Amino acid sequence: MADYKMEAAKAAIKLIKPGQNIGLGAGATIANLVSLWTLEDGLASSLTLASSSFKTTGLMMELGLNVRSIALTKSLDIYFDGCDQFDTELNALKSGGGIHTSEKILASMAAEFILIGDAAKFVDRLDTTYPLVIEVLPAALPLAMRQLSDCFPDATTMIRMSDKKDGAAITDNGNLLLDVYFRQIPALKKLNIRVKMIPGVVEHSLFYRMAGKAIIAGPEGIQIISPVY
Repeated sequence: MADYKMEAAKAAIKLIKPGQNIGLGAGATIANLVSLWTLEDGLASSLTLASSSFKTTGLMMELGLNVRSIALTKSLDIYFDGCDQFDTELNALKSGGGIHTSEKILASMAAEFILIGDAAKFVDRLDTTYPLVIEVLPAALPLAMRQLSDCFPDATTMIRMSDKKDGAAITDNGNLLLDVYFRQIPALKKLNIRVKMIPGVVEHSLFYRMAGKAIIAGPEGIQIISPVY
């Protein structure tokens, strides 16, 4: 069986030039991309790298790559990341890892944000398969849950619990995560703005019209997709 995530990573590495500043997210496709650098003579050692992911950062450090913290990164040439699902406008949901705040920071400082992964993630329109995940300050939790209920009465909002300890999952920033399950996805532009307007919300996992390109691999081979508005 073909490894589509590896095929997507092989296509993505062709876009990287020596000496660039590159940002990386999380996931198997990103790990494949990092592993491929070790096979490219002189490429890996010439790059300056930053990642939103603890695992990706650890992998790069194990390989002796030039890793810089997000706080010391001013700009990126390309930011590569996977997602749970994305549509024809390249709106993406990144709900699993709960690190979307750091991912959005890197995506926003990049000259180009490119989604990479397998073709199964590509849909005509985002659906309710994955929740919208919201990072919220602990002090704002009651307010955020009340306003979400008022704005989206048909949705179910749950505090994400940790599977490694007794209690809520805590983000790298010391905040809580809310998983919002919709019966029907609201208009994305309205959703993007309205959730951000709730006091105490740090970020949410909808990447609305942020990506400029997607590289996906599937039974039909490699596809490079541009947004269609």
